[in-house]
Amino acid sequence: MSTTHQLLLLPGDGIGPEVMAEVERVISYFNSKSATARFETSTELVGGAAIDRLGKPITDETMAKAHASTAVLFGAVGGPKWDRVPYDIRPEAALLRLRKELDLFANLRPAICYPALAEASSLKREYVEGLDILILRELTGGTYFGQPKEIVTLENGEQRAVDTTVYTTHEIERIARVAFDLARKRRHKVHSAEKRNVMQTGVLWHRVVTETHKVHGAGVELHHILADACAMQLVRNPKQFDVIVCDNLFGDMLSDEAAMLTGSIGMLPSASLGAPDNSGRAKAMYEPVHGSAPDIAGQGKANPIACIASFGMALRYSCNMAREADLIDKAIAGALAQGYRTGDIMQPNMRSVGTAEMGSAILAELQRLTA
Repeated sequence: MSTTHQLLLLPGDGIGPEVMAEVERVISYFNSKSATARFETSTELVGGAAIDRLGKPITDETMAKAHASTAVLFGAVGGPKWDRVPYDIRPEAALLRLRKELDLFANLRPAICYPALAEASSLKREYVEGLDILILRELTGGTYFGQPKEIVTLENGEQRAVDTTVYTTHEIERIARVAFDLARKRRHKVHSAEKRNVMQTGVLWHRVVTETHKVHGAGVELHHILADACAMQLVRNPKQFDVIVCDNLFGDMLSDEAAMLTGSIGMLPSASLGAPDNSGRAKAMYEPVHGSAPDIAGQGKANPIACIASFGMALRYSCNMAREADLIDKAIAGALAQGYRTGDIMQPNMRSVGTAEMGSAILAELQRLTA
């Protein structure tokens, strides 16, 4: 019998709709080829596009669809057009609401350097060739969600801004367990990054990760590293890492740094996963690491690889379709090996293409691989 997977597509703003259109082409291809799995998609507004049409960055109806979906595929939100909207209805509030209400606490951000792009990195080839690391970011706690979060005016007329960093034992333990589970499927090594030298949340993080490793980390090496030292080591010797687990704030920063090691932030996907329910199903959202890039929106210049690779992660983690996920990875590598390059990864003597042309090159590789 065929399995039907319900996918909610949220293209968003800027280049989001352009890169999501290439994902839809890949979805259609798999629908035409597979006899055992089928994808049904629905598309909704999110971010600035939703503010313009509906007055809010995401509606309750869209949230209900997200809860009911096998997976959510998210494009990008935001841009200068919405800089002056109230803080609580800014485009990015949609993303935070999805993460919080779906309890997507585990954010997987791979940093993989495809062989054809080793020269595109800002580091020398020998430092990035063969790079394959995974940054695991806690996504629903920490500085971005802690209360109080406010700007207040003091009696002397000055203003004071407060962002509160809060973590509980449970939040740290569950992300650490995910890190150890992932490492067992990779190279059996985890670095836990925090700032225990100056932050109480770092002290607790260090303690809980250490205790969790004793119970759930069999067969996995655990190394503790200060977050700032980790940032330095990522550009000094990135291939020493396998899985890096860190809190929300440090994970945001370190994963963007790691992304640039690969040649372009437009290359990298991400997965945000929740805890499995009683049926074993986990809510999940998949999105490219890059932003909405309003400066090139609507020009057909955007790199769709990160969004297509995000769909590949959805196949792997939400649809139990590892073979098809591997095919997408191989098709991306094949298109790059043939010299196809969007502007963000352009190199001398390569073929400059736009969004749709890169999508077509990846589809052609998929067809070749499945012929």
